[in-house]
Amino acid sequence: MGNYFEELNAVNVNDKTEQKNGLTYLAWAYAWGEIKKRYPEASYVIYENAQGWNYHTDGRTCWVKTGVSIEGIEHIEELPVMNNRNQSIPLENVTSCDVNKAIQRSLTKACARHGLGLYIYAGEDLPENEKEEEENIPIPAQKTAEERSVASDVRIAESGRKLTVKQHQLASKCPNDRIIMFMNAIPAKSYDELTEQQYSDLIAMVKAYKPAKD
Repeated sequence: MGNYFEELNAVNVNDKTEQKNGLTYLAWAYAWGEIKKRYPEASYVIYENAQGWNYHTDGRTCWVKTGVSIEGIEHIEELPVMNNRNQSIPLENVTSCDVNKAIQRSLTKACARHGLGLYIYAGEDLPENEKEEEENIPIPAQKTAEERSVASDVRIAESGRKLTVKQHQLASKCPNDRIIMFMNAIPAKSYDELTEQQYSDLIAMVKAYKPAKD
C-alpha cells in the first residue's frame, strides 16, 4: 500500500476554492468526491452528543465534531459554529443552517488532515499579529545553510530516531509548501505525542524536500 497522504496532498485544488473574508474555502462536495474517486471505501462520521444532537455545547457556544477515515485511519476535526465573520455564534442564536455549514467545513478540514487541500489552511491558526509579521518577512533569494541541512535531518529520521525540536524548526523553514502545511497541521505539541502514522507521514514529507545544489 502506497502513502495515500502524499497522493492526496499532491492534488491541486486551487481552481475549486473560494475566497471569503480573507480565508480560502474548499467545497465539501469536491473534497469528498476526490477522496471517493481514489478510495471508494473511505467513510465519514458526524459525532453526536449524549442527547443525540449533531453539535456539542458548553452552554454558551457550540461546535461540531466529525471524522473522516481512509485506509483504516481516521482523522477527527472539531470546528466552532461560526458566523460569516468567522466568530463563534452564541448558542441562543445558532440555527440548524449554521450547524450544517459547520459540519461541511469540519468534514472538509478532516479531509485536509489526510492531505487533500492541506496547504490552503497554512497560517489559519496563527494570531492576527503573527500573520501580519509573517507577511512582512522578506523572502530570501537563496536557501540558508539551515534549510540546506534538512537533507541531513532526513538521514537521521530514516535511521529510526525521533526528530528533535531543532530538526522540526529546520524542516518548518524549508520552502517546500507541503512540508510547511504538514507541520502546521500536526495536532501534537511534541514529537513524543505523534502517532506512528503521523510520524510516517512527517518523514514522507521531509523526504520529499529536494535541497538546492550549491
